[in-house]
Amino acid sequence: MRASERICKATILCVAAVMSVFGTIGTACRLMRITGGEKTAEAGAVLAQQNTDNTTDFDKASESSLSSRKPVKDPFEEDTDLEISLDTPTDDTDHTGENTYLVTESLYRESNMSCENFYVKNATDLSIDLKQCLNAELPFKYENTSQPQVLIVHTHATESYMDSDLGYYYESFYPRSTDDSRNVVRVGDQICDSLKKDGIESVHCTVHHDDPSYLGAYDNCADSINEYLARYPSIKIILDIHRDSITTDDNEKIKPTFTYNGKKAAQIMIMCGNDNYGYYDFPDWQDNLNLAVKLQKAAETNYPGMTRPLHFGNFMYNMNLAPGSLLIEIGTDANTLEESVRSGEYLGHVISGVLKETEK
Repeated sequence: MRASERICKATILCVAAVMSVFGTIGTACRLMRITGGEKTAEAGAVLAQQNTDNTTDFDKASESSLSSRKPVKDPFEEDTDLEISLDTPTDDTDHTGENTYLVTESLYRESNMSCENFYVKNATDLSIDLKQCLNAELPFKYENTSQPQVLIVHTHATESYMDSDLGYYYESFYPRSTDDSRNVVRVGDQICDSLKKDGIESVHCTVHHDDPSYLGAYDNCADSINEYLARYPSIKIILDIHRDSITTDDNEKIKPTFTYNGKKAAQIMIMCGNDNYGYYDFPDWQDNLNLAVKLQKAAETNYPGMTRPLHFGNFMYNMNLAPGSLLIEIGTDANTLEESVRSGEYLGHVISGVLKETEK
């Protein structure tokens, strides 16, 4: 490891330790980065790229075995359709005397690359051919099988949303919850429900990899993914579902939304990494990019406005574990649960359409 890399890694660990002492890891571990005039917290900081070959003892100290963590939900143990209610909880907290801050809706579109009906933010110095990605064959084929072909996981399962669309939020607002009816696990349920309605079986890992400690969450999630891949070799697509956060310097929160059939939903952001510099053991990143581009186009074709620009960058986030692995941000902490669950419904149909296209 180069000296600069050791210094960077040591700095990251020190920052994480200090944040843990003050109990702010849940909100502070997403490092803020200025992008086009906005401040966006993406899934885990780019500086904290998870590399399973160089995991530190500091990371491992917070890990526990799969058997001691929250049990994994296996849809094959109970063959029932998921019924998702969009009635969101009501905040009955007394907010007397609290400051409020603005929530602003935005439709994110243009970036530094585009192709046909979609946009891509290429945060690398690589030249990518989007049309070639669209025409490329994926490393798997759809199968008419009762075995799962899609795995949904959540590295940060406690990420949650707003209860109501008020146009503002209270200063005490804390967008994390271990209640799976209010966090991204519920969105994952809806994705699986849509897939099942389209005839595609999936498996949903509901382990809280970020609870009780945010530190080491990606390593914890990797353990779960590898367990599922060993158990179900039929899995072709692995999606790590998160929610983003965009906050300006004056505490204004941005909620990316679009409207489809008169109903408001959260925009999604597909994230895809690469290993152009050989930092990670990540040889199949091009296959992931091909899948990401196909999903991006399908989403915009079926649900115009659904996607923020596809984020292609120098990161890994467990995408090296199998071809067909992506991270997807569903809305931000300023979106409502209802808007985000609705996007999960749409995303499930998008995934099934792209997967079934591989049969032809």
